[in-house]
Amino acid sequence: MSEILSIVKENEGTEATASSRLGTLGEQIAAEALEKNGYRLVLRNFKVPVGRNSKGVQVTGEIDIIALDGDTICFVEVKTRRSDEFAPIIAAVDIRKQRQITRTARMYRRIFDLREIAFRFDVVTILIPKDSEPITKIIRSYWTENKFRKQRWQHDHWHDSV
Repeated sequence: MSEILSIVKENEGTEATASSRLGTLGEQIAAEALEKNGYRLVLRNFKVPVGRNSKGVQVTGEIDIIALDGDTICFVEVKTRRSDEFAPIIAAVDIRKQRQITRTARMYRRIFDLREIAFRFDVVTILIPKDSEPITKIIRSYWTENKFRKQRWQHDHWHDSV
């Protein structure tokens, strides 16, 4: 692990490149942590078009890691930071990000005809402090798809009662 960290810390270059490298490192650390905790890795960086935004531009959804925990498919979001001084790392998995991952997972399940299999949304947070080993947390079932299910309008509640 220390070898990976030292390679990333050397010559980080631009901020965007450093951020990208940090994300890649985080995904590698997360994959190792998941495997140590009994998950079986299925796929990394699954991308698929999930629709269009309000301006008509195609939106691509991405899931960092798809893994199996027993018979449950886990759609895993990985967040890596060098510091959690300003906000908890988990705060980066906001409602917008959850919605996008949920839509992407729905597409994955539809493409591979996995609609009847149990699934959940996990998050792995990784804090990589300067000159220290990473601190990894696996958060199982951070949110559910029910949060984003469309509700059907019930007309019965709007009848006049004269």
